[in-house]
Amino acid sequence: MTPTVPTRIRLPGQRDDDRRDNTATLNGTAQLGKRTKHLVKRLKPGDIAIIDHEDIDRVSAETLVASGVKAVVNAASSISGRYPNIGPGIIVDAGVLLLDEAGQAVFDDLEDNLPISLKQDTVYLKDKAIATGTVLTKELIEQKLEAAEETLDTQMEQFVTNTVEYIDRQKGELIFDPWVPPITTEIRKKQVLVVVRGYDYREDLNMLRPYIREMHPVLIGVDGGADALLESGFKPHIIIGDMDSVSDKALLCGAEVIAHAFEDGTVTASEHMEELGLAYTKWPLPATSEDLALLLAWVKKADLIVALGTHSNLVEYLDKGRSGMASSFLIRLKVGTKLVDAKGVSKLYRATPPAWQIPVIVLSFLAVLIIVIAASPPLREIFTVIWLNLRFWLGI
Repeated sequence: MTPTVPTRIRLPGQRDDDRRDNTATLNGTAQLGKRTKHLVKRLKPGDIAIIDHEDIDRVSAETLVASGVKAVVNAASSISGRYPNIGPGIIVDAGVLLLDEAGQAVFDDLEDNLPISLKQDTVYLKDKAIATGTVLTKELIEQKLEAAEETLDTQMEQFVTNTVEYIDRQKGELIFDPWVPPITTEIRKKQVLVVVRGYDYREDLNMLRPYIREMHPVLIGVDGGADALLESGFKPHIIIGDMDSVSDKALLCGAEVIAHAFEDGTVTASEHMEELGLAYTKWPLPATSEDLALLLAWVKKADLIVALGTHSNLVEYLDKGRSGMASSFLIRLKVGTKLVDAKGVSKLYRATPPAWQIPVIVLSFLAVLIIVIAASPPLREIFTVIWLNLRFWLGI
């Protein structure tokens, strides 16, 4: 049974008592991008993002919300039902209008920077209706996710089958004496922190600040993970990835750059890196970029490998568009004795004292201060002078 779309919606910025206004119009500037992770780099607050993203993943949703867009118009299905992806829920919960399955007309008839309007479920360019879709509400998203939950067993079976098929093919390259590129950064007998821009990476990285400052690990940023390190005040020593989601600032920060290449040696962002005058090393290997980072640390004899933001479960791999995890399974099997997963550390432990402890700490400090002053005549004299001056200024 197809869920019924509510006829009354609440547009971003509307008050609760405005819900009855079915004529409300949302205006903004169109910004189009077939790949969401590229589009978010140029989105500005007030824009309307036009995307073509089947099954919006969590990281993409979070970056869309962080950009400050008024609305997201998706040409594809934001929840196809293949698996329960939570990205659309994040967008709607943030108060951003999500128009789903608007069709390819939005890309055929619109261009960047054109002023457009959204009225209910229709996209307008001036007075011309360009496309019509379905406004996703919290209720409709919940219905779609519940239906998608029922397909997980099938997805798991297919995922495992794909993984097993590729394990036998890839084990030689990944397990038995794999080639890794030469690097100048010294890793031997040091701890290594591999940062991937995955789920909860900001929170986890913030929790690891004391560890980074105290242990000074070698910092490896995987694509956008390099920007995550810079945003937290740390400079990556090495950047590994296909370089399609890392900023120029990160690429030019002075880190060693290892480009994850296809098996034929081609690199996705080779032209751009050459325009930047960037020296880099190619590493053609049938694995994910985060797998390469872990493998590099292992082969270079790291004492400990800490992984942050890496992908570890079925939904996360499906979010990344992966149909299997052969390389990740093999690499983690190889490096497991030195691997510590920091994923979710921010949820496991938060160093925030309970509210009742704060006055206790303050009173304890004052008690110690009074005892010290009472036991020291010179300090008593100093405190007396300070107290007399304070009374003078306050007119007591």
